[in-house]
Amino acid sequence: MVAFGKKLKERSIEEWQEYYINYKLMKKKVKQYGPQIEVGSLDRRHVLKDFSRMLDHQIEKIALFMLEQQGLLSSRLQKLREWHDALQDEPDLSEISKLREAYRSVGQDLLKLLFFIDMNAIGIRKILKKFDKRFGYRFTNYYVKTRADHPYSQLQQVFRHVGLGAVVGAISRNLHELQNNEGSYLSIYDQPVLPLQDPVVDSIKNAVDRLTHSTNFLNFMAQHALIMQDEDLLMIPADEQAEQEEGRYHFMSLLLNLANTFLYMVNTYIIVPTADDYSMSLGAAATVCGVVIGAMAVAQLFSSVYFSAWSNKSYFKPLIFSSIVLFFGNLLYALAYDFNSLALLLIGRLFCGFGSARAVNRRYISDCVPLKIRMQASAGFVSASALGMACGPALAGLLQTDFKIKNVTFNQDTLPGWVMAVAWLLYLVWLAISFREPAREPEEIHTSQESTSADQDGNMEKGLKKPLLLASEETEHDEEDDGDGSEESSDDSRKPANSFVAAYKLLTPSVKVQLLIYFMLKYAMEILLSESSVVTTYYFGWSMSSVSIFLFCLGLTVLPVNLVVGSYISNMFEDRQILLASEIMVCIGILLSFHVVIPYTVPQYVFSGFIMFVSAEVLEGVNLSLLSRVMSSRLSRGTYNGGLLSTEAGTIARVIADATITLAGFLGQSMLLNVTLLPSLVICVGSIVATCYTYNSLY
Repeated sequence: MVAFGKKLKERSIEEWQEYYINYKLMKKKVKQYGPQIEVGSLDRRHVLKDFSRMLDHQIEKIALFMLEQQGLLSSRLQKLREWHDALQDEPDLSEISKLREAYRSVGQDLLKLLFFIDMNAIGIRKILKKFDKRFGYRFTNYYVKTRADHPYSQLQQVFRHVGLGAVVGAISRNLHELQNNEGSYLSIYDQPVLPLQDPVVDSIKNAVDRLTHSTNFLNFMAQHALIMQDEDLLMIPADEQAEQEEGRYHFMSLLLNLANTFLYMVNTYIIVPTADDYSMSLGAAATVCGVVIGAMAVAQLFSSVYFSAWSNKSYFKPLIFSSIVLFFGNLLYALAYDFNSLALLLIGRLFCGFGSARAVNRRYISDCVPLKIRMQASAGFVSASALGMACGPALAGLLQTDFKIKNVTFNQDTLPGWVMAVAWLLYLVWLAISFREPAREPEEIHTSQESTSADQDGNMEKGLKKPLLLASEETEHDEEDDGDGSEESSDDSRKPANSFVAAYKLLTPSVKVQLLIYFMLKYAMEILLSESSVVTTYYFGWSMSSVSIFLFCLGLTVLPVNLVVGSYISNMFEDRQILLASEIMVCIGILLSFHVVIPYTVPQYVFSGFIMFVSAEVLEGVNLSLLSRVMSSRLSRGTYNGGLLSTEAGTIARVIADATITLAGFLGQSMLLNVTLLPSLVICVGSIVATCYTYNSLY
């Protein structure tokens, strides 16, 4: 991967070069501070003030140039408006066509300006992260806290590009008027409007959304997919990205990955309503359901790593292996009843966990799906997961029967295993017939997983070079290297992490807090879901069908809640504001769930459960959105990427939660609810405190 400083020179607009952030100068300054602090010639407060002043000058230069260009664009639009008004009286098709092209030309220049802002915004974020990496978590917190909310904030000017919305609106509205819909009085402000078939407007909208982090339902859902994206790749033009993606995408293969995701989530939750009954039928306590449910998560801790590594070389083979392992896992789960073996039951669930190919599903979307539909594919991945989560318990509620064929029993305990075994067998046949292995570059073959990712990035960047760099500038490679660790060699700093230890070293305090939040929300959700059957049976005498309906209703809230948050709330508040509010709501849900002196009632349990679950769903989206922004770009690719780290954090949370349920069972079912909720409350409060500590760095 080419260093950011070098990429900034290569990708910058030649006549605007002097107005870009001087990333090289800022980085050199960061390096100079180290020895001066060590020998005591500078104190840390002086460093903060000195570097802040330098960064202020850089941001002011960018902001004033933005305003100048905005004025030029506005002046051109004003002249086009006069031309447009003249054509209202005497319409001329050739003149209208010329006017439309003139508006498109302004749109293209606006895209250049948005691209300029985007590169500078990335440069500011990178230099802030580099300073914090070098001197510890101090500068970003101080700088954002003092600059972001100030009434004269030039930092906001860059990140929110105040005023450009009017330029975007003028271009969009006038191109809409000039579209071939003469006689129509609809405008871009009316609902519904006629579709505007103009790629310039679409490109501008995408660029603005990326800059402001404004969102919509699809975008918000896509954030849940844990698909990390190297922000350097955002600077590659769409036509070059399309060339790189050619030959890798196959719709049916994407559909098979989404089907794999759906079936796996069904497989995970289909046993939740019956796990306690199945455990008791084999002579164990009802609370052993925690171990039965959690066995799948234990195995997934390991499967996520080897499937992520395997996907460096192939997508088809790991999916085939996954389907076979899941088939046998469900077969063993179903047969455990007739063999009267709790061990066989647990082995079956472990097999199901070893077959978790979610890392492959994510990797396929990240690596093979074209960027223009990657958001929809990521949202599809999350929707498939949510649908599977809802359908699993619902399907279990329908399997209310009890019969035998020879010596094999089919009842509500074993049928989930039999049904999923058949489903995975059918999926395996479909996979073998329809999946197409994506095309890979020749140099990718027969390389190690670490060098593979690095080579891909390197070869990709070779095609992006422009003749803007002087030969002398290319010799400054070591100085321009943009690794996240300042002490690393230039080669090492461009490579993805090659182990969990290396990945952990790249985690800043902000990233660690976001992973803690992800751990917390997965822990709380697992406690709620896994113990639901035992708790509701003990307190309310619910049947298995009632538990299934409750869990099904919880699962159904995922899509509408994300629709509301993604379409409205995320555009009204900052992600970090929603993050903190959602954590507080999860905490309230946990507090309301406790059984205190008064009798425990169904409304209390259902109401608190819905508050906890819905708040956790909202929290997950904004948490992963922030995580993708504060995490090192080195964790956007390779085996040990940000998605894998997040998955492992969530899986560990599920394992610990399920183990907590089983251990709490030794104290009796009357103590189960409060004992399992107490760790959830402690972790939640801890995450709220940690969020407040790193709040200003979530920018």
